[in-house]
Amino acid sequence: MGALTRVEGEGALLVRARDGRLTDLQLRIYEPPRFFEALLRGRAFTEPPDITARVCGICPVAYQMSACQALESACGVTVGGALRDLRLLLYYGEWIESHALHIYLLHAPDFLGYPSGVAMAADHRRLVERGLALKKAGNELVAAVGGRAIHPVNVKVGGFHRLPSRAELAPVAERLLQALGDALATVEWVSGFGFPDVEHDYRFLALRHPTEYAILSGDVAVSDGTTFPVADWPRHVVEEQVPHSTALHARLDGRTGYLTGPLARYALNAPLLSPLALRAAADAGLGRVCRNPFRSIVVRAVEIVHACEEALAVIDRYVPPARPAVPVAARPGVGHGASEAPRGTLYHRYRIDDGGKIAAADIVPPTAQNQARIEADLRALVAPRLDRPAAELAGLCERAIRNHDPCISCSAHFLDLRIDHG
Repeated sequence: MGALTRVEGEGALLVRARDGRLTDLQLRIYEPPRFFEALLRGRAFTEPPDITARVCGICPVAYQMSACQALESACGVTVGGALRDLRLLLYYGEWIESHALHIYLLHAPDFLGYPSGVAMAADHRRLVERGLALKKAGNELVAAVGGRAIHPVNVKVGGFHRLPSRAELAPVAERLLQALGDALATVEWVSGFGFPDVEHDYRFLALRHPTEYAILSGDVAVSDGTTFPVADWPRHVVEEQVPHSTALHARLDGRTGYLTGPLARYALNAPLLSPLALRAAADAGLGRVCRNPFRSIVVRAVEIVHACEEALAVIDRYVPPARPAVPVAARPGVGHGASEAPRGTLYHRYRIDDGGKIAAADIVPPTAQNQARIEADLRALVAPRLDRPAAELAGLCERAIRNHDPCISCSAHFLDLRIDHG
């Protein structure tokens, strides 16, 4: 079949079958490596937040926040108070715009039977306009704090280059009030979709914070009860190359196939959602844990409610601090940082040399961590349906992949399905 839009990146799905039985399935990602980790070596320790933001045009804030925290960790600095609140505010903006884009333009067409968001808009213009308004609210929040909506320029190690005033944030709060209503309506809308009766025994991984629904920081929690500090990430998570993909696969404590992202965050942190988000989740029938990947669209909608409500609370209590950043002096050492990108936990590690330069860098994005688990989902979907027509089976596989909103790269094509019946 031809290339599929509505997922970032390019890849192919190879299915091998013999005598009606599945013998092999490979999610082949063939995007060329972009070598960001190599590009960072030799650069000043202050540069990774700006450089890594270019990894992704949809979630640059996630890369900036994980980078900043890793570098501050290496230099023995912690950013708290109003500066941390501003970082949360910036991150909430990214969650709103990213989730709104995914729900309305990338994922909802699957449930309503449309080939694209544009085609869906012809019949559901007001719905799509609501999604675009939500995305605009997120973009405006990112621009107000980060300096611009795409690849923010106001973030630095230690804080920000410039602080927004309360007056600058006031119109953003007005927009967020409208967005909160739209977000609640979004939960009600998507919870009414028809969902396949599918559940998987996922091994979830996400950050966990003692007092908030983790997004900016926390320890790493796993649904089997394991918990460890971000600094211990290399002891638990190991990446490895697989022959059929340029994307690395990750092993958690020696096992592949864990899942990070909205389903994991919800399973591990749901009681810490904002009050309106908790109520919306209950009204949507999510339960305490959701293991149906097709219902991830509902969890994303709930997270938009949370982001809007929490962003309004941050703006309400915001008092500009005395300075836009805390001083950070370079020192040799290794630092670790992780935060919750819209698609899941994003980990950074940096080693700073005696001259304040980056000697080594390691970035583990959520989509790479999820590759093996997505393959497992596809095997469970394909194995009992090998007798289906290729086009129908390809459509089911595309839907299963889009459940996880994979961000392979900034290009716009993804799946080419090949079935080899041996």
